[in-house]
Amino acid sequence: MSALLVLSVLIVYFGILIFISYLTSRKTDSSSFFTANRKSPWYLVAFGMIGTSISGVTFISIPGEVYTSGFSYYQMVLGYLLGYAFIGLVLLPLYYRLNLVTIYTYLLSRFGKWSHKTGAFFFLVSRVIGSSFRLFLVAVVLQISIFDSFNFPFYLTVSLTLFLIWLYTFKAGIKTVVWTDVLQTFFFIAAVILTIIFISNELNYGFSEMVTTVYQHQYSDMFVWDWTSKRYFFKMFFAGMFIAITMTGLDQDMMQKNLTCKNIKDARKNMFWFSLTLLPINLLFLCLGVLLYIYASSKGITLPESTDALYPMLAVKYFSTFAGIVFLIGIIAAAFSSADSSITSLTTSLCVDFLKLDITEDSVRSRRTKLLSHIGISLLFLLVIIAFRALNNQSVISQIFSIAGYTYGPLLGIFFFGLFTRYAVYDKLVPVIAIISPAITYVININSKFLFFGYEFGYELLILNGAITFLGMLLIRKKEKK
Repeated sequence: MSALLVLSVLIVYFGILIFISYLTSRKTDSSSFFTANRKSPWYLVAFGMIGTSISGVTFISIPGEVYTSGFSYYQMVLGYLLGYAFIGLVLLPLYYRLNLVTIYTYLLSRFGKWSHKTGAFFFLVSRVIGSSFRLFLVAVVLQISIFDSFNFPFYLTVSLTLFLIWLYTFKAGIKTVVWTDVLQTFFFIAAVILTIIFISNELNYGFSEMVTTVYQHQYSDMFVWDWTSKRYFFKMFFAGMFIAITMTGLDQDMMQKNLTCKNIKDARKNMFWFSLTLLPINLLFLCLGVLLYIYASSKGITLPESTDALYPMLAVKYFSTFAGIVFLIGIIAAAFSSADSSITSLTTSLCVDFLKLDITEDSVRSRRTKLLSHIGISLLFLLVIIAFRALNNQSVISQIFSIAGYTYGPLLGIFFFGLFTRYAVYDKLVPVIAIISPAITYVININSKFLFFGYEFGYELLILNGAITFLGMLLIRKKEKK
């Protein structure tokens, strides 16, 4: 593919997004940016959330990791179902009953301002790191496929990418994101299906032969029953459950879309259908991973050192022009469907949780605060992405969930303590507990083989961190109950 062709596709793609932004930003008020006036159809929210949850990480890393871990990732996907059920039955009714704009306001009413700020701060750290890693993927692909040809430095590629996101979200915020994410989710699902069809045709597979080949391949092993393995079934299943609770139910980014639904009934429909749809879509990505490795082997292609580079390398260098364009649209759609909502939700949390902005106020000061916050969050993404490029040395998805195990753990412990106990706490000590808990978790993790007879922690590190935070909250509880 020529760089000029890819650039033309990118321009057309963003032209469509900006047109959608224009349509959705008409007749908006100040609260449209934060709540979409609570008029979003639940089925649009459910479909768009698929793109937000999967992102460019799944699009590239999950197919690549099939080589090292087979289908074992799906054990965690199965655990997601229990997590999403908890969100629909417990968390969503709470958020709607309190009529929240940001979910961390719950901690203000339950414990106090220090708990509120702690929850919002850990969300900011978690989401900035996670979303920056995701956006890093698409920036690298764009750099290789387009901007290297024009001697464009990487930091300018990232800057341009973030500017385009800012351009179509700065006015209507979450109201625009709900609609653009629907389009982008459609694009990346279509991309993975078309890629599977392309590879099957190249290998002369019919549908049944393709299914049989993938099913019988050594990389398609799904369940791991060795309890010392990081990918032991129960480790990954329960880790998936708690990852869903924290990275969806306790995450402003994912919940902000849910809270734009008209009522709790619609929000629950959204969560139910969203969770079921993720099962076949994640399975598609794993099947694609097997086919990518079979394709590379049949063509005598040397595998790249990083598993994350396999899909982009094959699409850009070895697939047909059409298949390469399909890949680029898919990775751009997957990455931007996650990044646009992340920037919007981070702006919301910064404005509401820290700057105490009244979202119903439509003054010059209010609009300026929102605009500067939006720009500031975008610049923060730029710095983190550039730093990550200098430090990256392992699979992106492993980094995201490793970091999430430390940064989302305190959120899990604090929220669960609020939900399942009636104790008040010494509010000023909550930040201390939230900082100490990840430190203790880290020490236990690096010494786990010695402490637990060869046991190694995987993604369930999140559960350990949450439990330590919960115990810390017990230590600082007051005698009276609330």
